[in-house]
Amino acid sequence: MKYMLLIYAASDQQSSCTVEDWIAHEKEMRDAGVLVSGHSLADLVTATTVQVGPDGKRAVTDGPFAETREVLGGYEIIDVPDLDAALEWAAKCPGSRDGGAVVVRPIAEF
Repeated sequence: MKYMLLIYAASDQQSSCTVEDWIAHEKEMRDAGVLVSGHSLADLVTATTVQVGPDGKRAVTDGPFAETREVLGGYEIIDVPDLDAALEWAAKCPGSRDGGAVVVRPIAEF
């Protein structure tokens, strides 16, 4: 079953994770054969939000729409047998440390 791991960092805390931590994490997932894809996102200041109102008009604003204390930093899609396995991989993710969080969501397949 495929799961998306949404990796959030606390916007008000410095992470102790290094680039090497992330490289090792990705290598471990690749070696285990569970990584489908994943990417880090560019800085939050590069975000643009699009909303379409009831009148069909598009509104574009700079930045994310919601005020939040967490920043979505990236994602990974993994293919594992079940939720328990997905939770194990989420706990191994460097982004789950230092006030960060990894949200695990099953991928809906139609």
